[in-house]
Parts: sequence; structure tokens; C-alpha cells
Amino acid sequence: MAIYAIGDLHGCCDSLQRLLEQIRFDPTVDRLWFVGDLVNRGGQSLETLRLVKQLGSTAITVQGNHDLSLLAIAGGHAKARAKDTIQPILDAPDAAELLDWLRCLPLLHHDADLGFTLVHAGLAPQWDLAQAQACARELESVLRGPDYQEFLAVMYGSQPDCWQDTLSGMDRLRCSANYLTRMRFCRIDDGGLDFANKETPQQAPENLLPWFAIPWRRNADLNIVFGHWAALGYYRAPGVYALDSGCAWGNRLTALRLDDGGETVVSVDCAA
Repeated sequence: MAIYAIGDLHGCCDSLQRLLEQIRFDPTVDRLWFVGDLVNRGGQSLETLRLVKQLGSTAITVQGNHDLSLLAIAGGHAKARAKDTIQPILDAPDAAELLDWLRCLPLLHHDADLGFTLVHAGLAPQWDLAQAQACARELESVLRGPDYQEFLAVMYGSQPDCWQDTLSGMDRLRCSANYLTRMRFCRIDDGGLDFANKETPQQAPENLLPWFAIPWRRNADLNIVFGHWAALGYYRAPGVYALDSGCAWGNRLTALRLDDGGETVVSVDCAA
């Protein structure tokens, strides 16, 4: 059995099919992990969502910021932008089924036996594994519950921008969602979020570091697989495996084999 983690799909269904052929994926024995952002930017968001959903228990998928954005737009809490490619999903006859499946996906997955943790953007430097799991479960419970629209209505916003254990209510949920799905850089002193910079680490202001480079980070003992950061590209450092290699922007789609400790990396050119 092989277990592969795959970077941000962003509606690149043909590229995904090519990658699965390249790794000789066998759904009867193999397993896939997806880092989120299944939809938007690429031209096959509907096909991508259907394909991953059809994989069933063969795949573990965490939600990304574009997936949450789709839910917010579908609920009338945000407007689609001109460059968004999600309208075919909203118009599809199975839209309600797809959206219900999407909002019930986890925000974090940890496999102690395999030794890897899956998340879309990263883990707040202030969190150890137990706290990260607890914060993810809080958010998952709301998204899966009957009042999920209440959260989607107030999900957008960059405040509070720094985690505090005393946060409560929607502020706590929004802050958790921002760390889990939007984070790239953090302030060195307090681990607060920066939303303005999306470039490479070398281009960041002096007071910022990539979240995984914060020297006092409490989850540095984990092997974290994530996406979200196309400018970073495929990147690895001790305990860090970044898989967003920018397929939707004409670059590559990357898969990392986890059951061999991350030794095998396979990628394909964007199919567009």
C-alpha cells in the first residue's frame, strides 16, 4: 500500500488524473491525502470536487481557504470574484450534495502511526498538537452543525490576528480558521498573523518569518504536510513538507509519498 499527499488542486482535474497515473494509484490498496483548496482558479473545479468526493474513504482531505470561500459564496455571505471558477459547482444538479460533503471535511488530520500531520496552511506557533487538534475540532463541529451559516457570515476578517487562549465565540473560530487555512508569515515576537505578504520568505519584512521558522514554535516536533503557499513552491525542511507547487498557475502538481518517510516525490506539469 502506498500513501501519497498531493498539493493544492485548484480545479486542475486533468493534472490530477495524470499524477494518479504517474504514481500508479490503485484505489483498492493505496490512499491519498489532499492538502485542501480543491477548487477555484483552475477550469475544472466541479470535476475535481466530484472526483475527490468519489474517492470516498480512499482519500483524506482537509479544507482550504478556497473551499471555505466556496461555502461562504454559496451561502450568500460573499460574492464571487471575476477570476473565480466556482460557478459550475453552484449551478450543478448535485451542488447541495457536494457542498455538504465539503463543509464536513476535517481541518486537520494527524496519523500517529505514520508520523505525519496534514493541514492546509499550517499550525499556529502557539499550538502544540493537542491544542491544534482541539481548535480544529471546534471549527469542524460548527461547520458540520445546523448553525454553520452563522460562522460563514462572519468568517471573513483579519481580527483577531494573534492567538490567545482566552478567545471565545466567533473571534476564536475566525482566528483558528485563519491560522489553519490562510497563514503564511507570522510576527516573530508573538506569532501574530500577517496577511499582506504572500511572497517568498526572502522577500518578507524583517519582523516576519514563515510560520514554520518561528524559533519558539510549539509544534516543531511534528512532521507537517501543508499547501497554500504557491510562491514557496515544493519545499521541505526538517518536519516541514510544503506541496503547493502552483499547478493552477501553469507550474506543477506534486505528490509526496508518506509511507516511505517522504523519500519519494512525483510531480507533473500543469495539464492546461
